[in-house]
Formats: sequence, C-alpha cells, structure tokens
Amino acid sequence: MTIRSAIVDDAPAVADLIVQLGYSATVAEAADRLERLLARPDNDILVAVDDDRVVGFLHVSVSESIEGETTGEIRGLVVNEAHRSGGIGAQLVEAAEAWVRQQGVRKIRVRSNVKRERARRFYERHGYIVVKTSNIFDKEL
Repeated sequence: MTIRSAIVDDAPAVADLIVQLGYSATVAEAADRLERLLARPDNDILVAVDDDRVVGFLHVSVSESIEGETTGEIRGLVVNEAHRSGGIGAQLVEAAEAWVRQQGVRKIRVRSNVKRERARRFYERHGYIVVKTSNIFDKEL
C-alpha cells in the first residue's frame, strides 16, 4: 500500500469513491475538483494505492478563521468497499495528520454526519473526540 498525493489522472477512481461516500460526481467533475484543490497550498488530496489502483482517498486542508485557531481539517475520507477494515483508512488519517503537522498546525478536526456511526467509532479509535454537534444550513444562490 502506498499513500501519495492525488493527480488529475486519478479522477475516475476518485469519482467512484465519491459515489461510494454517498455523493455524486462525474469523472469530469472529479478531475476539475482535483485540479483546483491540488493547486492550492492549503489543501491536499491523499490517495491510497494498491497494485496501481486507487482504493481510497482523504481530502485534508488547513482552515483559518478570525474566531478561532488555525486547524487542519479532514474534509472527506473514503475507502473502496472491497478494501474496508484493512487499515487503509488509518494509514490515510496518519498521513493527513503528518501533512497538517508539516503545515505548522497543531490541531486537526473532522466533521461527520451523526448517522455515520461506523465513522464515529473509527475516529474515536484514532484519538478523536466529539466536541460539538451542530446544524448545517445551505441556501442555493
């Protein structure tokens, strides 16, 4: 298993993984998002590669705000259904934590829907604690 930064050519596998995570994405949309996000120094998309095949990804970023300290944030994590429970998610999280440390940031955060009980148990096993629950509001513009 190798963990590396994604490249735009990973878009087909990333699009499939986004769908497995419960969202929609075409290959073209995944390629566009990869291209834009990877061009920003405050983001990285890490991929887990097994036998030259992308089997998971983790999007990590640095988040700055006026009201609080700078934090790293796991924005998305998914491992292919056929490869779950084999330690790939843990390897991706460890790589994300190392990336955040390299950015000079001392805290990392992840947000997860309260319905994702399996994700909650995964993060708690890796030392993350629930500090708040909240509502998320959207408005179409």
